[in-house]
Amino acid sequence: MAEDIREVVRQKYAQAITLKTGCCGDGKSSTSCCCCGDPLNKTDIITSDLYQSGDMEGLPEDMVAASFGCGNPTLLAQLHHGEVVLDLGSGAGLDVLLSAKRVGPQGKAYGLDMTDEMLSVARDNQARSGINNVEFLKGHIEEIPLPDGTVDVIISNCVINLSADKDQVFKEAYRVLKPGGRLAVADIVLTKPLPLKIQQDLMAWAGCVAGALMMDEYREKLISAGFKGVDLEITRSYDLASLEEKALLPDLSVNESQDINGSVVSAFIRARK
Repeated sequence: MAEDIREVVRQKYAQAITLKTGCCGDGKSSTSCCCCGDPLNKTDIITSDLYQSGDMEGLPEDMVAASFGCGNPTLLAQLHHGEVVLDLGSGAGLDVLLSAKRVGPQGKAYGLDMTDEMLSVARDNQARSGINNVEFLKGHIEEIPLPDGTVDVIISNCVINLSADKDQVFKEAYRVLKPGGRLAVADIVLTKPLPLKIQQDLMAWAGCVAGALMMDEYREKLISAGFKGVDLEITRSYDLASLEEKALLPDLSVNESQDINGSVVSAFIRARK
């Protein structure tokens, strides 16, 4: 099951970035990945109001449209000059390049992604931006290809929910952080369990819903990995009964959507080593 989930996720994000149609493509498969189009467009289901136009100064104009996140972890992390940052599931590289700008030339930003198509676009975006203190790595967030105690800050944008082995993700994140290092991620979490048919739906996994953890479970897994000061802050709740946001879980009936309404939320998660 874990390998099936990983492959479906890889295929859907590769398709989204290659076709440049946004996550929803032709609109007939809105659970194909985490968002539907341009994060500056307020009509998007998950990705909206995440970045201000000023954040994008000096970056390629089309980068925001290729961002499939649910938050802006570069602001959450409060990055400082000279720090080393790692973005888990870096996609087209937007958060990596924003991080690199904030840490300055004495710092560094790594991006980690498993999808060749994403890495190709990210490296092209880096070249177009002229930002040099960046390195994009190919790999899985369950097996981070960096030594112990390498980074000051780990960020991630609506990616950890896609992993079938979150315990290993948190263990690896803890390993590569320096003592005192910080975790600052945006993710989809749940306030109540989803129906079993959604939990087992691979397309709902790729859509950042089926793999989401309950809030208490997310906290407990971070603590088990060794993290301290764990804090989860809900930033947005999705109205699954509305026509627009029901597209997150299109296979549910009206009654089923109403029963679990408010269960899918975006959250900022903070912790430290």
